[in-house]
Amino acid sequence: MGWEFWLKVGIETLTLFFLLIGLVGLVIPIFPGLMVMWLAVLAYGLTVGFRTANWAAWVIFVFISLLAIFGSVVDNILMAAKAREKEAAWFSLFLGLLAGIVFSFALPPIGGLIAAPVALFLAEYLRRKKNAREAWEAVKALLVGWGWSFAARFAIGIVITSLWILWAWVIPPLFQ
Repeated sequence: MGWEFWLKVGIETLTLFFLLIGLVGLVIPIFPGLMVMWLAVLAYGLTVGFRTANWAAWVIFVFISLLAIFGSVVDNILMAAKAREKEAAWFSLFLGLLAGIVFSFALPPIGGLIAAPVALFLAEYLRRKKNAREAWEAVKALLVGWGWSFAARFAIGIVITSLWILWAWVIPPLFQ
């Protein structure tokens, strides 16, 4: 067991660490957990995984990339779609997103989680001529979309982690 072995173990450990950070980070809607996971897999591929030069590594990486893109898109679609079911305006949704981003940096990590629904409520409250019940319905729908979005992104994160484990530890012995 030379230095190459220990270097590979270190890279695999770091990759797994960042995959888990990304997975846990998916709880925070503004945190780019899937992007962190994809970057960890890319770094692994550039340092260790692509050197194996087998087709399976490339297929897995492409599939992980497509999953990360899909997860990022489905996130926004699910949240907005649920709020739009209750006739929330696109401008109100934009204000909620903007408030979520700004307050995630101002009061991390909980600031964005609170600011986005509050901003949506205030925007819808004013837009709907101070009808608190209708504004609250839009916020509840957004929160349901948030829940479904988290479930979808977390499932995608589990699949990405599983595919990386397959790439790093299961497939290499098959090609030796």
